[in-house]
Amino acid sequence: MGTRVVKLPDIGEGVAEAELVGWHVKVGDLVREEQPLAEVMTDKATVEIPSPVGGTILALGGEVGSTLAVGGELVRIEVPGQPDGAAAPAPGQAPAVPAVEQEAPTAKQEAPASPQPAPPPRPAARQGVTPRLPSERPIASPAVRLRAREAGIDLRQLRGSGPAGRILHEDLDALLRDSGTAAPATAERSADTRVEEIKVTGLRRRIAERMAEATRRIAHFSYVEEVDLTALEELRAALNAEAAAERPKLTLLPFLMLAVVRAVADFPQMNALYDDEAGVIRRHGGVHLGIATQTPSGLVVPVVRHAEARDLWECAAELKRLSEAARAGQAARDELGGSTITITSLGALGGIASTPVVNWPEVAIIGVNRMAVRPMWIGGGVVPRKMMNLSSSFDHRVIDGYDAAAFIQRIKSLLELPARIFIGG
Repeated sequence: MGTRVVKLPDIGEGVAEAELVGWHVKVGDLVREEQPLAEVMTDKATVEIPSPVGGTILALGGEVGSTLAVGGELVRIEVPGQPDGAAAPAPGQAPAVPAVEQEAPTAKQEAPASPQPAPPPRPAARQGVTPRLPSERPIASPAVRLRAREAGIDLRQLRGSGPAGRILHEDLDALLRDSGTAAPATAERSADTRVEEIKVTGLRRRIAERMAEATRRIAHFSYVEEVDLTALEELRAALNAEAAAERPKLTLLPFLMLAVVRAVADFPQMNALYDDEAGVIRRHGGVHLGIATQTPSGLVVPVVRHAEARDLWECAAELKRLSEAARAGQAARDELGGSTITITSLGALGGIASTPVVNWPEVAIIGVNRMAVRPMWIGGGVVPRKMMNLSSSFDHRVIDGYDAAAFIQRIKSLLELPARIFIGG
């Protein structure tokens, strides 16, 4: 037997460290070559690290949430038939040549042990019960263990649905229900004292850090204005009805993207990044629109680059491509950074108003709220109109309130008379 050290490989140009966001193995597990060992994340990209060798896990290089340096120890694996102390090459790299040759085995040395056989298959379990291996210890809170003892349940015969197989109260309820045994009356009357601890890791931690940094650095102020989208919605419906099959379906966002481009031409201070440490505002000619997108892992901001050079359908197509890639976790690193101004929308959940957080180091963010038909007084009478609020925030250190209001009023005028988006004026 020999011990092999698997090191964290170089997973991106210029990346010196990565956050450990999940383990696929634990100490004592048998692993095969190319079997995933762990997930690490850097710059919002999550990467699986496979095992370069087969063997038994001896030690893990850190806990979930810890930061590992590139080249640092990820795991130690006991490998049959290998010399002790060798370092496993990082996945995708050539094996390293040892500086000193290992001594040839002598007659007195033991021959390398043969690979350990795979554990026998577990016996079939009755409904709701999954037997564990003898060495496995069930994971459960003290309250769950007490309730299981009172109900005469052997937790070793139950696999939980919680993280890492943790047994929850819901698992006990399901087992008692499937077996036809009523839960103890005391359990129904007792207060729920459960406390679930969830470690903040990966993308969720990155989001938390960026939000805290933005709030700490930026003097936020928000401005809310209602917009009549009746004419724009009629135009959008007509364009969708006449569009060719290969064109994406138009939503409000592509129109808003072009309206922001038009408005930025009159208010260039909005399309800027503020380097507060250097005391420099960098105004950009190109409009690189960040589109805040909700994904299963959290909020990310893919970027539609050079929106000023795109027409309506090109904005819609690029928006669709980037949003789908972000939700699938397939967006490239350079597609998730470099925005100069951001649009955020919660769609049908947008509510009446919101106070979005500026995507630091930008200085402005445009927030879209829910559209609703409301009675409006127009031309001496009450008529139904499709209304929506724009809730936008600005960095008050460099954007004055008057300029922010005028900027949003410009966007409002473009959306309410959408022909202006395409012909100017």
